[in-house]
Amino acid sequence: MLYITYSIDFLLLFSIPIALGVFLVRKFYLEGRWWWIGAIVYIISQIILLPLENYFINPFLNNLSYSGVLPSLGVLIIGGLILGLSTGVCEELLRYSMFRWWTKDARTLESGILLGLGHGGAASIFLGFLVLYNFLNMAMYRNIDLTTLVPVNQAQMLQTQIAAFWSAPWYYTLREVIEQIFMLTIQIGLAIMILQTFFRKHWHWVLLAIGYHTTVEAARIITLNLSNEYYMIGVLGIFAIISVGIILTIQRPKIFADISSSDQGQSTRPDQAIK
Repeated sequence: MLYITYSIDFLLLFSIPIALGVFLVRKFYLEGRWWWIGAIVYIISQIILLPLENYFINPFLNNLSYSGVLPSLGVLIIGGLILGLSTGVCEELLRYSMFRWWTKDARTLESGILLGLGHGGAASIFLGFLVLYNFLNMAMYRNIDLTTLVPVNQAQMLQTQIAAFWSAPWYYTLREVIEQIFMLTIQIGLAIMILQTFFRKHWHWVLLAIGYHTTVEAARIITLNLSNEYYMIGVLGIFAIISVGIILTIQRPKIFADISSSDQGQSTRPDQAIK
């Protein structure tokens, strides 16, 4: 049973963002490159964030924790906020730059959704490779005498991890795909918020997106460390519902709606409504 559910988990991590991207492109006649651009922006953000966290933020937080100046809960809250802010600032400024200079022709809500899907989809696919790699390792070493490969103390630790992996409840094996479905929704909501900067000509939408992204990431980190993955996924589910509300309630200005409706009446592709 677990072979099936683990396989479903990483297959859905790969297929959901790709299938949704194909659906949006065909349904609304969008440019497929927008999905890829969103994915590239995510990769660029990780190239910036990973060294920043590994060489600056995490050492600072470790030193703060060892210093004893703050209780562990205080360090966790500060760490969650710092990590959340770094992620929010980096990803949302890159997303703004993407809309500003790279995708000047992406000025419809549908194109914003596709770009957000590409951003979140790249994260989902990357996680899918990690899940697949872990699954293959656990399957390979499940029936092997690990003492022939590593020292006894390490073999016992690895054996405990392998036993826990293969004794997990079936629904636990699907946690990554559920988490990424929520994150896809959040990333689409963030893309729509940044797009409002160009619809409404107000910079505060970038600040709102940074603040929202910071809150999501900080809440995810703090909840995961204070409780467990189930509660963390529940928190992401709440933010996903909020993001759906953002997507449904943020309306394009009337001038854009009128132009889009007029162009569609002339059988013009929706993604060409605004250049």
